[in-house]
Amino acid sequence: MSEKTRIYLQPWPIRIWHWINASGIIILILSGAQIRFPETLSIFTSYKSAIEVHNTAGIIVSISFSFWFFYYKMVKNTLDKLYIPDEEDIKHGLVRQLLYYCFWYFLGRPSPYHATPDHKFNPMQKSAYLAVMFVLMPLVGLTGILLLNVTPLRVLVLMWGGIKFIVALHFLLACSLLAFLCTHVYLATLGDYIKPMLIGWEEVEEHEEAEVPPEVAIPGYRPVRHYPEYEQALLEQRHS
Repeated sequence: MSEKTRIYLQPWPIRIWHWINASGIIILILSGAQIRFPETLSIFTSYKSAIEVHNTAGIIVSISFSFWFFYYKMVKNTLDKLYIPDEEDIKHGLVRQLLYYCFWYFLGRPSPYHATPDHKFNPMQKSAYLAVMFVLMPLVGLTGILLLNVTPLRVLVLMWGGIKFIVALHFLLACSLLAFLCTHVYLATLGDYIKPMLIGWEEVEEHEEAEVPPEVAIPGYRPVRHYPEYEQALLEQRHS
C-alpha cells in the first residue's frame, strides 16, 4: 500500500527562471541554426533578423543565468549541496540511477532517488547539471560574447585562437547543449518532473517501509523494498 503526499519542490523564482531560460535556449538554437546554415534554413525572415534574434536571446539567457547563480548562491545558499555530487552519489547513486533509467524503469521498479526541497536532484542530474551549468553554459556565453564584440575584444579573440576557432568552438558547444536539451526532455518524461516546474508541487508516493533511523538515513534515498542494495549502503554508513 502507498499514499501520496505533496511537497513544494520548485519555488516560483526558479520556475520563472527555468521557462525563460528554456525559451531563450530554444530561440538560440533555432536562430543559430539559421545563421550556420542560411542556404538551407529560413526560420526567421532574414539572415540579419536571425542574427539580431540570436544576440537578443543570448543576452536574455546570460542575464537569467546570472539570476540563477545569485538566487542559489546568495539567497538560498544551497548551490553546492544541490549541484555537486557527494560521496554517496559517486559510490552508489550514479550506477543505481543509470540502471534505473536504462532498465528498472521499464520493469516497473520505482526510482531509487526521491527528491526533497533540500535534495532536488538525483546523482545523474547533479553530474549533468554540474557539467552544463558550470562548464557548458559559461563557455557558450563567453564565446558568444567574443563573437558579439569582435572589434572591441580583438585582443581576446586572438588569444582564443582567432575568429574561426571561436566560431567552431561556439557551434560545437551549442550542439552539446542541444544534445543535453533533448536528453533532458526525454528523461523528464520518465517521471513527474514537468508538473512541479509548472505549479511548484510534486506528488510522491509514501510506501510502507521499515523505519530508518535518522542518523543513518541518506538524504534523498528512501529504502524502498525493491532495492535491497540500499540496506548495504546503510550498513556501511552505520559502521563507518
